[in-house]
Amino acid sequence: MKVLFIRLIGLIVLMLTVGEIFGQQGTIKIIDAKSKEVIPFATVCFQGLKTTSLKQAVTDMEGKVPNELKETSKIAITYVGYETLFDTIEPGVSTTLSLVPAVLNMSEFVVTGQFKPEKADKSIYKVNVINSRQIERKAATNLTDLLSTESHVRISQGGIMGANLSFMGLSGENVKILVDGVPVIGRLDGNIDINQLNLYNVDHVEIIEGPMSVVYGSNASGGVVNIITRENKNASLTAFANAYYESVGRYDFNAGGSAHNKNHTYSLDFSRNFFDGYSESESDTARAMTWNPKLQYNANGYYLYSTNKVRLKMSLQFFDEIIQSYGNLLKPYYETAMDKTFHTIRQTSKVESSYIFSPKQQLSFVGAYSTHNKKYELYQNDLTILEKTPIEGDTTIYQSFYLRTLLDSYYFEQKLNTLIGFEGNLDNTEGERIQGNSQQIGDLAGFINIKYNLNSKITLQPGARFIYNTKYEAPLVYSLNAKYSPSKNTSLRASFARGFRSPTIKELYLEFIDSNHAVVGNPELKAESSYLTNLNFSYNREMPTYFLNTEITLFYTNLDNMIELVPLDSASNSISYSYANIVKFISQGVQLNSTVNLYPKLTMRAGISLIGRKYPVEDQSNVNEIFHYSTDFDFMLTYNFEKIATSLITNFKYSGKYPILNPDGAFNNEYVDGFPSLDISLMKSFFHNILTVSCGGKNLFDVTNVQGKMGSSGAHSSSSGTTIIAWGRTAFVKLSYNFKKT
Repeated sequence: MKVLFIRLIGLIVLMLTVGEIFGQQGTIKIIDAKSKEVIPFATVCFQGLKTTSLKQAVTDMEGKVPNELKETSKIAITYVGYETLFDTIEPGVSTTLSLVPAVLNMSEFVVTGQFKPEKADKSIYKVNVINSRQIERKAATNLTDLLSTESHVRISQGGIMGANLSFMGLSGENVKILVDGVPVIGRLDGNIDINQLNLYNVDHVEIIEGPMSVVYGSNASGGVVNIITRENKNASLTAFANAYYESVGRYDFNAGGSAHNKNHTYSLDFSRNFFDGYSESESDTARAMTWNPKLQYNANGYYLYSTNKVRLKMSLQFFDEIIQSYGNLLKPYYETAMDKTFHTIRQTSKVESSYIFSPKQQLSFVGAYSTHNKKYELYQNDLTILEKTPIEGDTTIYQSFYLRTLLDSYYFEQKLNTLIGFEGNLDNTEGERIQGNSQQIGDLAGFINIKYNLNSKITLQPGARFIYNTKYEAPLVYSLNAKYSPSKNTSLRASFARGFRSPTIKELYLEFIDSNHAVVGNPELKAESSYLTNLNFSYNREMPTYFLNTEITLFYTNLDNMIELVPLDSASNSISYSYANIVKFISQGVQLNSTVNLYPKLTMRAGISLIGRKYPVEDQSNVNEIFHYSTDFDFMLTYNFEKIATSLITNFKYSGKYPILNPDGAFNNEYVDGFPSLDISLMKSFFHNILTVSCGGKNLFDVTNVQGKMGSSGAHSSSSGTTIIAWGRTAFVKLSYNFKKT
């Protein structure tokens, strides 16, 4: 009996102990602060106050994670589209925590041009962030789709040359495009074809409009677009797949996944995009298309090693595109045609690393090797025997070695921050249309930015960049940025900077001569030099039921030695062109944007831009001293049907009448008419956002070509009186699958 009694007491003690242990395990539930809905797949990070041990978890389908802490810990909760929540939690406690929606992405952490990752509203630069949620709502498959409805961005389309953009009146030659901080190479006529920049694996896009030449060097006078790809840091396993169909003949598919184990992360993804081509012609003998058929392949992979102090990432990005340009059937038998193919292969291998010496000092490094091969082939296609006879061809190979090192340091309790950087770039171009078949240009630069927090309201940031170039004399580049925040709701940003753009190898050494054209480079070109001034005012007001943001931006750009392709005198019948430094180009304007968010159902945004441009020439008439303006307007509306997890998205833009200026200073009342664009779609989520279905219509006003008054055609333009805009009204459907495992 005594032994039985002792065993019974032991069992009771054991049960009480187990009960106490299980009783100490609570649950942390994460919800939306506005809608009160649970948030699955939110990342929760715990750090012990005593042991400083780190632990990470991801909320389940009910927005919960277990509280298995053994000591009081700091907690950080993050999720795309929400402000990061910091708090302290005790072991075993059950609690519900609310995440506040990151309205307008003001609380998104940005990296472009920053000393360290910083909230967008705290940045001294005005940074526009387009996150993955907004990309998904626009059903944007590439950068053209994403930016085409922005009032401050002008997109120009071309069948072969692709699409390019302009900011604040400055064209794509003065806009630097980066992918994870590495410049995209392969400019054609100075522009990157943004149709080639796919978004299926992109986390967000950061845009800074204004002079960024101190930090990013050449081609950054007008601004920077930095595409930040997706990165898995916490989930043990992720997978995604997307399928997109558009009635014009677009079929896109992409998939990928990643695995995370302790400090190691592995990722791989790929995509295939096919476009069948589009033409308005209904003639039996017309094979030529307004929009040429296109096939694209993408593949990306990376390995990431990350600890509290060390970060090492190695990645490989691959892109392959074939554009088929069909010719019309030739007389007299209509059995043959002259066809062309344009084959582009772009590849970037990159290593990036960083080391945190202390909370006050960090060193980072990026090294990349990029290649861009563009092959052109003209052949006679005998359609009766399906035989192709090559006529002519050309392959141009671009190679770029890129190196960038940054040292961030903080002094006097972070009142003074310094960013010291070194950047090296070596570009090599080979091809039959390059003088000597091969040319090389190198660029070495050192730069410094000093940010001083005068007080809690005023921040000043002067900077300078010193440049050595192997081909030309580069100017000293400098800038002064300032931010004044009189209250938590208002901020005023101002910047003055000198920018520059170096001549490209093609502008210096191109030699393209055929029976109809003669385009040659100019080794005597000087670097473009510009002075730019920006002023931005922002007002925000957040209440329990709504959020309001209004911004106004004023800018003025004065650009000397602008590089343009101009006609030359020629006694022959062919048209001859070369690159030359135009004396001056000036642009100025104003941009106004306002957003209203009525929690949790309705978001509205409207924007208007007025941009004027001129080429002042001293010996011309007074008409050249007049700014010629264009006005664009955009409107976006998103309405959420909460009970059925569905969103209605409307994007409207009116692109105003666009004056065409000639580099010789003359303005002959040439223009492209204004036109509207309207996209409407529905997006519904299933199984707590694991599966998303989007469908809708694009270009509902069915705009294809826009009339205008044109002068004589240039080297790459048409005098037909119409400008290609889009391929007409289409319907689309998109399926997205996303999976995460903790």
